[in-house]
Amino acid sequence: MAEIRQRKGKGPAKEEYRTAVVEELDTSESDTPAPKPKRKQSAKELINDEEGYSPWLDILRVLSFLIVASCGLSYLVSGGESFTWNLRAPPKYMQLDWWKSQLRGPIYLTPAELAQYDGTDESKPIYLAINGTIYDVSSNRRTYGPGGSYRFFAGADAARSYITGCFAEDRTPDLRGVEDMFLPLDDPAVDSHWSAAELAALKEQELKEAREKAHEALAHWVRFFDASPKYPKVGYVKKDKNWLDKEPRKKLCETAAKARKPRKIPGSEE
Repeated sequence: MAEIRQRKGKGPAKEEYRTAVVEELDTSESDTPAPKPKRKQSAKELINDEEGYSPWLDILRVLSFLIVASCGLSYLVSGGESFTWNLRAPPKYMQLDWWKSQLRGPIYLTPAELAQYDGTDESKPIYLAINGTIYDVSSNRRTYGPGGSYRFFAGADAARSYITGCFAEDRTPDLRGVEDMFLPLDDPAVDSHWSAAELAALKEQELKEAREKAHEALAHWVRFFDASPKYPKVGYVKKDKNWLDKEPRKKLCETAAKARKPRKIPGSEE
């Protein structure tokens, strides 16, 4: 703050004059009160503060967040089916048996060993195999167990029956000749519409298409079991290297044979 003081100057007695002298005084420290030092809490006061704190509010917040997050995740995983993990067919990674099989690794069973898992022994799971891969179908014991409509698949690799539809007769993985069910029947009267070379080329094309149909018919069921969350893959069937050489070639089952249609005359309608 600036303060003005009057001071008499030196000079003749008759000639007096006053000179204004400005002196600046620093009052910044004197005018601003000094902050009071913060009093330190005593040990007793700190203990009282800690005793007065309750963690329940924080716990409630965490639990609320987890519940909301769980509901959202359930909705996403189930594709909008449920907010509460009430899934009709939960994904494989949410099933305890699937995790057990992953930790245990695949099992390897001979056809004779696989036959022991056909559901007759209730203390054992129900296994079926298709194209050499074993799946656990115990979750649907009513269908695959004794008396079930698909009981013929249990305890065996019945790959052939998945193509032909002959469940009881074709409980075997032997697929030799199964493509015949997709081949047209020969008829001399109809076949006469082609030359020998044309008929040979036609039959070659028909065989190629028949094999593709047989392959796709089996692949459909392989994809079904592989993608099903109800039936986890547990292992593989052990077979001898030349096991087919020891098996007699199967004939086409009656149901599949009757489904064959005669070759159509060129230009004929359905």
